[in-house]
This record gives sequence, structure tokens and C-alpha cells, in this order.
Amino acid sequence: MVRATIIGSGPNGLAAAVALARAGYEVRVLEAADTIGGGVRSLESTLPGFLHDVCSAVHPAALASPFFQAFGLGERIDWIVPDISYAHPLDGGRAGVAWRDIEKTAAGLGADGKAWLALLRPLSRHIEGVVDFTGNQMLRVPRDPVIAARFALRMLDQGTPLAKRAFRTEEAAGLISGVLAHAPARMPSLAASAAGLLLAAQGHAGGWMYPRGGAQRIADALVADVDAHGGSVETGHHVTDLGDLNWGDPDSGDLLMLNTSPRLLLTHPDIPNRYARAIQRYRYGAAAAKVDFALDGPVPWTNADVAQAPTVHVGGTRAEVAASENAVARGRVSERPYVLTVQPSVFDPSRAPEGKAVLWAYIHVPANSDLDPTELVARQVERFAPGFRDRVLAHHAVPASSREAINPAEIGGDILGGAFTLPQAIRRPVLSTAPWRTPMRGVYLASASTPPGPGVNGMAGWHAARTALRDAGERVTLDELFDPPSAAAL
Repeated sequence: MVRATIIGSGPNGLAAAVALARAGYEVRVLEAADTIGGGVRSLESTLPGFLHDVCSAVHPAALASPFFQAFGLGERIDWIVPDISYAHPLDGGRAGVAWRDIEKTAAGLGADGKAWLALLRPLSRHIEGVVDFTGNQMLRVPRDPVIAARFALRMLDQGTPLAKRAFRTEEAAGLISGVLAHAPARMPSLAASAAGLLLAAQGHAGGWMYPRGGAQRIADALVADVDAHGGSVETGHHVTDLGDLNWGDPDSGDLLMLNTSPRLLLTHPDIPNRYARAIQRYRYGAAAAKVDFALDGPVPWTNADVAQAPTVHVGGTRAEVAASENAVARGRVSERPYVLTVQPSVFDPSRAPEGKAVLWAYIHVPANSDLDPTELVARQVERFAPGFRDRVLAHHAVPASSREAINPAEIGGDILGGAFTLPQAIRRPVLSTAPWRTPMRGVYLASASTPPGPGVNGMAGWHAARTALRDAGERVTLDELFDPPSAAAL
């Protein structure tokens, strides 16, 4: 039996493992950490009984992913799909609220309701075409050219200074700015616009869902399928040099899949100079500084709708959000940073003891920053939720400079697998119609540093596995791979 060794147990590595195990390979996954999951781990990092997500917490892309749809992830674990996808508080108790119901969202935005519908209704109604356009290799003809063109035009509209004309109210302007700021990039920019519009469209299509019991449930479901098909996962196995790894015989069809930073490829003894130079030119971007809070009760938001939104973008007005993100692009951190917060225990009481709550939060910072974000985050949350500090029982901060030690793929604390720019959306990490394939026989890259980039969707892992199978003369579709569906997916 031919073998496949996968380095890294993040969602992409595990997606590749699932695909190859189902295709008949003897699969072995090697994970550096003591727990599986990479970016979808959950740990009691503050106090016993308070379960925090280590990296990603809310997963708008998960159930829209073609791979996870075929895998049956929606049926394998219990998902919470809130009525409010995200909210954006403003001073004075005001807020912009993105309901899953786009009509309700528009009604709440008053004078800007029609503009919101014009921007996002066509994208949310045709979310499959948007996902196809943004979730695959960019050097291809989209399956739905019309919706791809609509998306591109809206990306241009929101990614230039003309975006200021789109909305007149602070609620709508703040609401769109908060979602565009997910990607650490200058504002306005085409890269931030592309990422944010996809997220906003998903918010009005399937919603911004998250697993009951924590992000770890995603990894657990994937590992269970690997185990069911004869594969194995080994934790505490940190691979730093591919030359030292006895992964198999490529002449016999054995495969090596890297759910890692492309930099690990530089340790391969047979890497061609030209490819090595391309990997060395690949850029990493701004980082994340994260803090988890264990709370003696829910966050006391002034606005009642914000209190019912699992995802809250804390940053004030559009101008404040842009100033925060542009400061990071210049190598600084704003005194009033944009804070991406998630309060999962609003609808998931399993995340904290009865009556208690957890809050997950991070800010963007320059790469390798050793800034502890706790005070900046607490100050911003307190601004829109007076009394927040009084509810903090404990906290656990992870500066950007510490993230790489937790997950070696996060170079300098970059959680997106590479600088989020438009050129690197096309050249990720190299310009190729199959960037998952490397010049070394049997070696493939299956991480967020390849298309479609960041997001818990498993697609980079599936693309890498499919490319490897095609190179071996096997053309396997997702329908064939999961036919018949496993009992867990029924």
C-alpha cells in the first residue's frame, strides 16, 4: 500500500488526510503540538471549566466549503447558527447589526438600508458562485462568470477611497468596516475588500456558525474519519528538517503533504534553486495578539442586540477602524485598536460553568510584536460595555511573538499563512496553475499559504490531495470520495 505522510493536523492537513485515506493510502499525520487541530483547537487556558478556542472561533466558510459539504461536517457535529452574524457597537449605545436576514439588517440601517441590499443581496443569493470564485485557484475561469464579475465590481467599490460614499450613517459604515478589517491590511484596500465581502455575504447566506463545544469538534470529526479509514495521528512530533524525515519512497508513489509554512520546503535536500528563491520571496504579514477572558457573567454590552451577537467587532467608527488598521501597516498599534471579539457562551453554555462566560479577542499588531494586548482590549470593550472589567475572573494573553512557538506555521504571529495582499492571492506561494504541487517528486503543500488561503474550509488540503491523486493517474471527485456517505454523515 502506498503511504502518505501529512505534517500538521490543522483543518487543511486533516482534510488531505481524509481524502488520501479514503483513496486507499496508508496515512500518517504528524503534529508538533501535544494536541491535534492546529488552528481549530480548544483548551482550558484560563481557569478549569472555561473552554477557549486557541485560534479560530467562528467559521463562516465551514459549511459553505465544497469539501466539508461532501464530508458531511454539518451533520457530524452540532452547529450553532445565530440570528445575528456580527454586530458593531458605537458610542451612545448605538450599533450596526448584521442579521442573517438581510432584509431585517437593511431595515435596521435606516437611510442606508437600500445601499446595504444593493451591495450584498446579489452576493448572498448566489453564495455558491462567490465561494467558487474566491475558494479556488485564481488562474481559472469561474463557473459563474456573472457573479464573479459582480463580486469583483463590489470589491473595487469597497476597496478604494470611493467606499466612503457608499454609506451615510455611522451604523452602516461601521458595520461594513468591521467585517472588512478581518484581514490585516491597509484600509481601504482591494485585499481587505475581497475578504470582507465574502464574509459579509456568508453572513446573510448560511450565517456565521460555530461548533457547540468549541472549534476542537471540527478536528475531532476529521480525525475520527482518518481513524475509520486506517490512518493515524501522532502528536508531539515536530518536524524541522525534511532531510531528517523518513517519509517514504516517492518512486513508489508515496506522498508528503505539508500543512505548514512553505519555509519548511527550504529544508528539502532536492529543492531547486529557482523554487527556493520563490519561497524565500513569499511575504508574511501583520500578526495577531490574542487574549482570552474568563468572566463572572456575560459581557455587559450597552446595546441589547450586541449582547446577542456571538461575533462583535469593537473599533468605533469607520474612521477609527481604518486608523487602527493603517497604524499596524505602518508598524504601530493604535491606542484604540480594532478588536475582533467572540462571545461563544451566549448560545453555548458548555463553554463555561453555569452563569459564567468566556470572551475570545485579538487585535492586529506588527509581526513579532511582544505587546500584551490585555489592557488595550479591556479598555475598548469597557468603552461599549461599562462594567466589563469587574466581570473578569482571569485572562490568558498570547503576544504575536509567542504564536509561532504554539503553531510553527504562524510565522511572526501571522495567522493567515502569508501577507494578505492581492498579488499574493494570485501568487500563493508561487505563480502556478497548481500551486499545491512542488518541484520535488511526491511533495505537496496543503496549507493556508496556498489557494484559497485562510479560513476553516479544508479546501487547500483537498486541492493538494486531488492534485497528488491526479499526478498518480487517479481522477477522484468529492462525490466519488464520499460515496457512499459514511454513517456519521447521514
